[in-house]
Amino acid sequence: MAINKAKKKEIVEKLEKSFSGAKSIVFLGVKGIKVNEQNKLRKTLREQGVGYTIAKKTLVGRALDTAKLEGVRPDFLAELAVAYSEDNLATHREISDFQKKNKDNVKIIGGVFEGVYVDAAKVSSLASIPSLQTLRAQFVNIINSPIQGFVMALSEIAKSKPQA
Repeated sequence: MAINKAKKKEIVEKLEKSFSGAKSIVFLGVKGIKVNEQNKLRKTLREQGVGYTIAKKTLVGRALDTAKLEGVRPDFLAELAVAYSEDNLATHREISDFQKKNKDNVKIIGGVFEGVYVDAAKVSSLASIPSLQTLRAQFVNIINSPIQGFVMALSEIAKSKPQA
């Protein structure tokens, strides 16, 4: 179904607005994905504060041209979906998880991270970084570990001494 010029202009403006406020963007090739899977993805992304749009590759290209990003833009497939967020890693993490569940129908093409185009391998590596909350918990555990070991050693020493 053909889209008229006014509708195309509206889509490009919406994408430009979304891309201007986004710190990270992921480009997906989607083909043959079921509607209920798309809806699950949209719901999950919305809960994480991630936007998701399916648009023609030429319209996405026009919106990206005005964004003035560095690097080389990846080649887009015929059916293109775009996920974007103000959080640097949420987009990459959620899309990577979804792609693992739908390997046959979803392919990560590339993305944008802090104003620079990145390839699919970089998107996957960014997705493996844990969330800030998890990193903080790991840090606290690392700090607590020597103290906990010291307390356990003192406890064993106290148990082994004869009572007077």
